[in-house]
Amino acid sequence: MHQALYHPEHGYYSSGRCAIGRKGDYFTNVSVGPLFGQLLGAQFAEIWKRLGKIDNFMIVEQGAHDGQFAHDVLESLQKGAPEFFGALRYRIVEPFPILQKRQSRTLELFRDKLEWRDSLQPFVGVHFSNELLDATPVHLISGGREKFIGVDGDNFVFVERPVDDDVKSNEAALDWIDNLAANLQRGYVIAIDYGRSDAEFQGNVQVRARHRILDSPFEHIGHADITMHVDWPSIAERAQAHGLRVVGCTDQHHFLTGIISELGRRGSPEPPPGDWGQSPLPDSPKTKRELRTLLHPEMLGRAFQVLALSKNVDSAAPKLAGFKFVREPRSVLGVSQDTTSESRARYARRC
Repeated sequence: MHQALYHPEHGYYSSGRCAIGRKGDYFTNVSVGPLFGQLLGAQFAEIWKRLGKIDNFMIVEQGAHDGQFAHDVLESLQKGAPEFFGALRYRIVEPFPILQKRQSRTLELFRDKLEWRDSLQPFVGVHFSNELLDATPVHLISGGREKFIGVDGDNFVFVERPVDDDVKSNEAALDWIDNLAANLQRGYVIAIDYGRSDAEFQGNVQVRARHRILDSPFEHIGHADITMHVDWPSIAERAQAHGLRVVGCTDQHHFLTGIISELGRRGSPEPPPGDWGQSPLPDSPKTKRELRTLLHPEMLGRAFQVLALSKNVDSAAPKLAGFKFVREPRSVLGVSQDTTSESRARYARRC
């Protein structure tokens, strides 16, 4: 999976062959239109206020693809939150030159706000990712055995052997949260991705090209996406072990609805005149279509889950707007790292 997606020359992402949108291989939140970036921009603005309106507030994005999400966020903040726009920096973590070049073109108008890094570096602010974790390489483990790749003549085949006790299926994702926890000095993490948090979580690899699920990862190698649903309980538990606190966990429908309900209120019980608080979103057919796609349970509203983490933020602070409609604080305290149904059931009752 690592070679097929990230090989420097032949990888699906690293080569620039990844195609997103209606004419590409798969559809994501950013493909819907600028509304997704506008709503997340409003959530980032609330976080900036929560941290005391600091200068050099950093928005760090990983998995930025062509930079369209960053463009939508920066454009909306420049128009609707100029004070915040003046205080922020936008950092894209991008190890692949071909993608960095595309991002640079998309973000030409905001070049004074942008910086690129090939790995995570220390920051204060918010880290954001959309469909990053589901593309981290995984070990295929089932029934105490792990699948590896072998060669039979000219063909790739699966080869099984007993799994080592210390191998976890999502080791790469767990290493990522370790690294992120070490580099976030103060602020929040917001991760949006496909995943399950219930007791019946089953990790299944999907291979997708041109909006069609392929039968095997050996089809169109380097020309197809390979993903696995995110095991949120293990991510949250690992985050807590490294000093991060779970501050929210819900589906995208409730997350975006919470942001919309708070737009323009500036912390007041009544929305000010002439602001989005009075008319939460532009009343246009295009915006309504985008909103329906992002929120509808049979579209993207329930397929995506949102996990929010914090570090060095007052534990008594109010909920972020995106978790306004979440009944209980999201926590995995007391849940062990095993994968038993009982363990996941305890997590599911919280998240």
